[in-house]
Amino acid sequence: MELSGHLLSILIFFPAIGALALLCLKGDDEYWIRRLTFVVSVAEFLLSLILLRVVAIGNPGYALTEYKPWISSPPINYHLGVDGISMFLVILTTFLTPICVLASWKGVHHRIKEFHVMLLLLEVGIIGVFLALDLFVFFLFWEVMLIPMAFLIGIWGHGRRIYAAVKFFIYTMAGSAFMLVGILWLYNLTGTFDLPAIQLTLQSAAFHLAPRTEMLLFLSFFVAFAIKVPLFPLHTWLPDAHVEAPTAGSIILAGVLLKMGTYGMIRFCLPLFPEASHR
Repeated sequence: MELSGHLLSILIFFPAIGALALLCLKGDDEYWIRRLTFVVSVAEFLLSLILLRVVAIGNPGYALTEYKPWISSPPINYHLGVDGISMFLVILTTFLTPICVLASWKGVHHRIKEFHVMLLLLEVGIIGVFLALDLFVFFLFWEVMLIPMAFLIGIWGHGRRIYAAVKFFIYTMAGSAFMLVGILWLYNLTGTFDLPAIQLTLQSAAFHLAPRTEMLLFLSFFVAFAIKVPLFPLHTWLPDAHVEAPTAGSIILAGVLLKMGTYGMIRFCLPLFPEASHR
């Protein structure tokens, strides 16, 4: 693994800086709000293209990482990494965000500043999910992503927007509760939240995970990811969210958010619980 300096952190938090800049503008200054958001989102896309030069597709492990100790007890670290799986999803996210800004240029007429702030914060959460290698940090970004998406649906959506936003929030939070149980269970077994360290521990010959325990751990993650995909019968939130969401919300929902569930299965379920995944 090669340390990336601060490239991955910049990719995560650059939209947040743009959101802070938007807060300094007047709420009725539509001209600069829309243009500043578009410039920030395009700059973020161009920054993400650097990953194409540094990530070798097909190579095992993570091409770039960032690691900083954060909390000593329990041991939570700011650990980021990118490989061929997460790279394309990061680029997809940064590519779709400027399109969302353009798609809402004439379609959003109230609370314009708040709308664009939520859009940029949503990008922060999504990219954080794809780059986080510490389970606690991953869970944190997973929840950060949920809040602005619920606001986008509930405030700027259509007729039944409140119902759709609450349903989306409840379904996702229910899945997150299962995943949090699995994360804490894995920490109790391995003594760490670090994904590569957990994977090495579970795959070592000295560590044996009982089939029943492995299946329960697998299900705790799988339910959260199945809701996000969504898989039957956990899918009923999706038609309401798609119908009621604004255009930008539907683009992000279909383009990125639904891929996050499958990404979670590939990143966590398959390598950590291979036998349960096979069953």
